[in-house]
Parts: sequence; structure tokens; C-alpha cells
Amino acid sequence: MAGVGFDKFERFFRVAGGVDIDESDLRRYEEFVNGKLNDLLIRAQATAKANGRDVVERIDVPLTKGLQERVHEFNAILPEAPILPALEEMVALPPLDLAYGDDLQEWLPYVAGGVSVALAHAFKLIGPHVKNPETEHWGRVFEIFNQLL
Repeated sequence: MAGVGFDKFERFFRVAGGVDIDESDLRRYEEFVNGKLNDLLIRAQATAKANGRDVVERIDVPLTKGLQERVHEFNAILPEAPILPALEEMVALPPLDLAYGDDLQEWLPYVAGGVSVALAHAFKLIGPHVKNPETEHWGRVFEIFNQLL
């Protein structure tokens, strides 16, 4: 995430979940978000193929009700923690067999924001007193998300 200020992400995690992250957590965070987007996009591609299309569209992405709510929450906190430009830079589109629709590409940073809000909340769910997540906390949260997404 060259060129992206750590302070923007630090502020975001405080606002979204009341947790403090270290600069060393950014690599883990980036891998996590892009991994979850990759998982969602693989399913989206299967949906597009099943519907006989050669372009993956926004409607193909399998968002749960909870993740949709986190995307809305992300939009609500953007004025206080404006990380959208950083997420636009961070989101890595995995290669798919099908093309990406334009609206999907524009929307994915918002999905990344929703996943980020869910991540911030998850730290508090696994340990209500977690203030600065450690490697153990990151591992637990990753495992939970891997079971669900």
C-alpha cells in the first residue's frame, strides 16, 4: 500500500471497531481483504457463468445480509474515517475467466470497506477487551471468516 498513510487506516479501525492497529498489521489486513474479495469473486464468476454471461456483474457477488449491512455502515463512517481512496488503491482484482463489469470494479472498494468493518467488529467479538489485536487475535478472526466466507 505504497503512498497510503497508515494514519488513515489507524483512524478507520478506531472508528469502526474501537481497536488500534499497528503499522505491521497493514500487510495482514491487505492480504485478508483481498483474500475475501477473491473468494467472493470466484463465486460471482460461477454465478455469471451459470447465467450464461461473459461478464461478472455486481449482482453476481454473493453478499450476505450482514455484509450488506457492514457496507452501509462503511458508507456511514466514511466522513469520519475517509479511507475509500486507500481501498481503491489496495483492492487487487484476481484474474478470472470472465471480464469484470465496470460497475463491479467501482463497487469492490465499498465491499472491501464492508469486510473491513466486519473485521474491526470481529476483534471485539472474540475478545471484548481487545484493544490492540495481536497475532493470535488476527488468526482467530481469519479462521472465523474462512469458515463463513
